[in-house]
Amino acid sequence: MLIFRQLFDQQSSTYTYLLADSATAEAVLIDPVFEQARRDMALIEELGLRLLYTIDTHVHADHVTGAWMLKRCTGSQIAISSASGAEGADRYLAEGEHIKFGTRHLRVRATPGHTSGCISLVLDDETMAFTGDCLLIRGTGRTDFQRGDAHAMFQAIHGKIFSLPATCLLYPAHDYRGLTVTSVGEERRFNPRLGGELCEDDFAGYMSNLRLPHPKQIDVAVPANLKCGVAANDPKQIGQPEWAPLTYTFAGIWEINSQWLEENLQSVQIVDVREPDEFDGSLGRIPKATLIPLGDLAGRTGELDKERPIVTVCRAGGRSAQATVLLRQGGFDAVANLAGGMLRWRAEGRVVENGSV
Repeated sequence: MLIFRQLFDQQSSTYTYLLADSATAEAVLIDPVFEQARRDMALIEELGLRLLYTIDTHVHADHVTGAWMLKRCTGSQIAISSASGAEGADRYLAEGEHIKFGTRHLRVRATPGHTSGCISLVLDDETMAFTGDCLLIRGTGRTDFQRGDAHAMFQAIHGKIFSLPATCLLYPAHDYRGLTVTSVGEERRFNPRLGGELCEDDFAGYMSNLRLPHPKQIDVAVPANLKCGVAANDPKQIGQPEWAPLTYTFAGIWEINSQWLEENLQSVQIVDVREPDEFDGSLGRIPKATLIPLGDLAGRTGELDKERPIVTVCRAGGRSAQATVLLRQGGFDAVANLAGGMLRWRAEGRVVENGSV
């Protein structure tokens, strides 16, 4: 079975795509965004996958790729078009190559026009294709910089994408209206730039009169992406909290290692967000815990020290996860949730006060 996830970066309106073979747990990630690398790693870990490749469909101008960070953290290989001009990739892709993951593969199709090094990726059974910034949903990528060429784009779309089955679903690298997917048949008929009876000259005339501003991040993104996501003078890293061994979840929550917490009770503030009867009930409570029910937390943050880390706890870890969100909104940075709450804490035989056996 194919595992498929469509992920979104709101800042750059970029879609990132995770594909994996469930039989082997081998995965690829298309068009990762640097600022979302932690999110992507959390999802890959939670699904029990092994990331083989990150694949950039082109040298992006509106965000920095997460390829370098993901390679650094997971050991994945970086793949990009051989015509991209990028340095530091592990694999340079050409027309017709296969990128294998388990029993599945993506086939590379060169689709220049937005840039000279754009590629589209077609799933082995031609039910899905990933078109980067070449063909968008009822639109196309722009052709006015990075050696763009409207004529090349028109030919690439008609020859390499519109030649796929009409039912093939198309997933672009961007959408600015919240649209998520289209199909070959739809775009052949309804794309206002090159669908229907529009010819190559019609398309070129349309594209030459878009009058779009340059992307805001172009001066940062392009140099970094020409090095696969790391600028030579600024090897940015996504910060990992240093106060404890934490795990970041796909839900966006930092979680604490329970063994570390038991061994370091004196160095953190423990905030129990259960109700008073639960706090005094049979599950007991963690020593030194302070009771602040979740419904009262937003109004009582002044009772907490912003200079000391906070661990939130409840019965099963749900309310305390929301407590970390509220605390971060209140300006507390060093915050983590005790996943599984008191149920897991007791099941692991950890120290409690006031609990029944």
